Amino acid sequence: MPRQLGGGAHIPWHQLMLLTLASCSANVLALPSPAVDQKILRPIKPDSDPLPLQQQQQQQQRKLNGRFLHITVRLTVAIDADFHPDELYRAHSSTEEGIACHRGKGLAGFYGAEKTDCDTPFSLVNATFAWIKENIKDDIDFVLWTGDSARHDSDEQNPRHQPEILRTNRFIADKFVETFSSPGGGLDIPIVPNFGNNDFLPHNIMLPGPNKWFTNYSDIWRRFIPEAQRHSFAFGGWFYVEVIPDQLAVFSLNTMYFFDRNAGVDGCAHPSEPGYKHMDWLRVQLQILRERGVKAILMGHVPPARTDSKQLWDETCWQKYTLWLKQYRDVVVGSVYGHMNIDHFLLQDVKELTPELGADNIHKRESPDETMTIASKEDYLQELRDKWSDLPKSVVRDIDDETGQGKKKKKGKKGKKKDKLGKIGGKYAERYQLSLISPSVVPNFFPTLRIYEYNITGIEDAPVWRDAYDQTNPPEPLSVPEDNRDYEDREAIMAEIKKMRKDKKKKDKKKGKARKPPKDHDLIIPLDPPEDALPGPAYYPQLLTLTGYTQYFANLTHINDDLPGVEADTSKWRKGKHDHKEPKHGDPNPREFQYQVEYSTFDDNIYKLPDLTVKSLLRLAYRMGQKGGSKSKSFDMYDDEDMAAKTNDYTDEDDDDDELDAEADNGTDDAPASELKKGKKNKKGKGKKNKGKKEDNKAWLHFLKHAFVSTVPKEELEKM
Repeated sequence: MPRQLGGGAHIPWHQLMLLTLASCSANVLALPSPAVDQKILRPIKPDSDPLPLQQQQQQQQRKLNGRFLHITVRLTVAIDADFHPDELYRAHSSTEEGIACHRGKGLAGFYGAEKTDCDTPFSLVNATFAWIKENIKDDIDFVLWTGDSARHDSDEQNPRHQPEILRTNRFIADKFVETFSSPGGGLDIPIVPNFGNNDFLPHNIMLPGPNKWFTNYSDIWRRFIPEAQRHSFAFGGWFYVEVIPDQLAVFSLNTMYFFDRNAGVDGCAHPSEPGYKHMDWLRVQLQILRERGVKAILMGHVPPARTDSKQLWDETCWQKYTLWLKQYRDVVVGSVYGHMNIDHFLLQDVKELTPELGADNIHKRESPDETMTIASKEDYLQELRDKWSDLPKSVVRDIDDETGQGKKKKKGKKGKKKDKLGKIGGKYAERYQLSLISPSVVPNFFPTLRIYEYNITGIEDAPVWRDAYDQTNPPEPLSVPEDNRDYEDREAIMAEIKKMRKDKKKKDKKKGKARKPPKDHDLIIPLDPPEDALPGPAYYPQLLTLTGYTQYFANLTHINDDLPGVEADTSKWRKGKHDHKEPKHGDPNPREFQYQVEYSTFDDNIYKLPDLTVKSLLRLAYRMGQKGGSKSKSFDMYDDEDMAAKTNDYTDEDDDDDELDAEADNGTDDAPASELKKGKKNKKGKGKKNKGKKEDNKAWLHFLKHAFVSTVPKEELEKM
């Protein structure tokens, strides 16, 4: 029997849902929080508290639900997918820059200052975990916690320090254990943690391991790191958890060693670098999984964002990662990241791989981080759209064939079609790779959670993960070299980094050779998938394929109930500038806290995603890349008579996306969308009304709306 969620969406049992906690900022569109039509998962509660023996029996009888939770945390104090919890947060304090909701008087809400740069109050962390426990705890199979469980260093009067960072991370870890444990004390499901760039000092700079941070986190995360993985974690902060025994593993990548803002390391090209060692470890582990027939989900904090002006990973790391995913495309199910706080996705193109793995292709780019303004995030998203506008038309070429609506092909077309599909890596678009990035709990917009679903057909009764941690005999502390460095002294750390680099140069010079470029090293290129292997779960719907997600958000403007007269328009409260100096209530008097559905890919009539395979997202990207003004027949996989009524807030007079004739023989079949549009414009000539005005694209506006978690009014989105 399918499970029915509120709003009429039927979720089959053979699909697994991943919940992603997302952070939100304080510029919020004020909307009421209706209780109707909400897809809220209700756990089945036991009639009485089980005894420890009963708890063991229940764990043995537990079956897969097909759901897992993804959380990114940032502290001020809060719990979040990027929770950023902040012990210093005070309700009704000032949101001004440099004060960060720590003191003064202002409109900082009880559950957080939405749409500002303030971090997360502990009240929001506690409310989020309480909501998870009440509504979804028993319906998910594992949790992905993608880091940033400490506040930003945004208050000069109260600089961050090591005890605070470790304390807030331990607080979040303990909340996970408390929320997902049985009365007997054992964890019911695996929790997979990850380092964020705010989880250590100095900010963004993680030195090679072993170091004292790994030692401290091996204790904080002792319930989550498998015993067999503790050595890998002590060495480099990376590990994996087999969340479904003999079926699915989740890799916690230490993206701090890929992060281009980490001055303590130098990419992934040289064997002495931790990034190189990390990639080598990943290659070996993925090969072992291939031989065992086990699939993998990759998770990390900093995503592999890479546009013309902005890049988050060192180029050599991006190149090697993209090569690994190309070679292990039969193993990797998908990739999930946090950090950026905006809802979007990335497409890596294997045609951008270079023989030197990026050594000759490195140029300085701006490094966006979590403090980007809406304007800079807009620029970043526009750059993604520009790249999508150059996708070949082959992305949508065989759509009619898959839906059974295609025209009968003429003789001689088969070979031509095969050639066209080669532009995207074949029928399953294996030229591209997908990274999914969720918004977070920290209320830079609205606090957000995401539940992903994946296909578990045939393994519903498979053995599930069991907590092997022995509380009566905890593991011995990691035996690592003593680390006496003062990580709070940034100048001392930077001096050490400078000396370390100087020593490396001297060592190379003494050997009579300069440090070799990446292409001169003995690069081990992984084998291609076996010839008889099916495309992997990321490319072809099958067991463990991600089938979709439902995104929840907490409307803090409504819940905090502190802004007078803004129920109709919260655009007045942006970037800490408020018309109202006094809160609505003398003391905080919030409404009942709840998360509600923002959207679901299962019934979103604009995205129209049948699943989360690469090709499905590639088609969506192609549609969003369309910028021309043609009013030709709509490109539509599914017709929905109710679409206009359901989406009228983000629909123009020209609701239809442009369709390019799939059977055209005019020589432009596989030209990028941007060139095809240019050609159409030249054919039609000049004189078009509103020349120069950016034409709205329904899918693109919808994407922007959700990128900022429904906090930006339509009028402002149309200007982007």
